[in-house]
Amino acid sequence: MMNEYFEDFYDYAGFGPAIKTTMPSKETLDFFKGKLPDRLLEYWQQYGFSGWGDGIFWLVNPQDYHEILQTWLEGTEFAEREKNGLDKYYVIGRGAFGDLIVWGKTSGQSIDVNSNFGMIFPTDYSEKLKERGEERSIDLFFAVQSKESFDQKDINEKPLFEQALKNLGPLEADEMYAFVPALALGGVNKLENLQKVKAIEHLNFLAELGEKRIMADIVAMSNELHKK
Repeated sequence: MMNEYFEDFYDYAGFGPAIKTTMPSKETLDFFKGKLPDRLLEYWQQYGFSGWGDGIFWLVNPQDYHEILQTWLEGTEFAEREKNGLDKYYVIGRGAFGDLIVWGKTSGQSIDVNSNFGMIFPTDYSEKLKERGEERSIDLFFAVQSKESFDQKDINEKPLFEQALKNLGPLEADEMYAFVPALALGGVNKLENLQKVKAIEHLNFLAELGEKRIMADIVAMSNELHKK
């Protein structure tokens, strides 16, 4: 069932094979049928909720992340959009350092939460989603992933994941690497400041730390510029 898009993710970008897999229950699959793209559910059925690239990226059960996502989106335009029935957001993936990858029912893979810096990066893919359809949109989501995007750099701009893996050992499905003290509290992004922690608890802690900043939607801005 692996198509060329997923092959890019699995082989070319080096995310395969899957590790620490939990297969979704029938209830979970039934619950998300029609809420999330069928293509994503197919991948769940084939690979389960699992770690990729030695655990730098995780495909997660959005139910586990429902509450933490509400906490992160609270007080933002996205919470408003949900309230007004314009969109519905689900965490579909998570990075080893706590980045959350969010899928919007009408906006596609439209939000990345950088939990370490309290930053929310929106990219509205509504038009693209309409144009391409859900299946192709999920295919492309996988095809364009790179390990670098989930890695975290240290103060010398050196990627930390491989070092953390060696020093602290591999992550379990419910764990992440966290800076202690948190970067938002003035902590420093150094290898020796990393610890393995429970992901959801830590994401809650980070969400409570400060103002969430919504970053510019680069895609929308560039589209506006090109319209002129």
